[in-house]
Amino acid sequence: MNSDNRQLKKDYKLTQRSFGIVLIRNTTNDKVFLIGGMDIQGMLNRQKFQLTAGGHPNKKLQKDWNELGADKFEFEVLDQMEPSNAPGFDARRELNFLEDMWLEKLEPYDERGYNERKLSREERLRRISANHNPTEDDD
Repeated sequence: MNSDNRQLKKDYKLTQRSFGIVLIRNTTNDKVFLIGGMDIQGMLNRQKFQLTAGGHPNKKLQKDWNELGADKFEFEVLDQMEPSNAPGFDARRELNFLEDMWLEKLEPYDERGYNERKLSREERLRRISANHNPTEDDD
């Protein structure tokens, strides 16, 4: 690898990318899949690649993509933020806030979408506790 290529690679790694929320919409039934990421363009590319290759982690979305075809889906950037060097700025926290806000607004669950509901902190702790305390019937 020559020095020009090394410099390009270094510059790419140092480039701050926009982060935010992307929506994938099934235009036949208006079901949506909402996802947030630290690199919007990279996330869009990854989602399209996974769906085209048949390996998207959301099986319901993948099933509809396979049955209906790529032309029945639209990709939309719902919210986008630029990284900041401001003191106290936490991009990950901002992204989580944006994602929760859009999930609450759109409620892309069940017949309305492909997302799974996030568990509350209490629900997560209850599941962890249940997994660590097997019932006596398991003996």
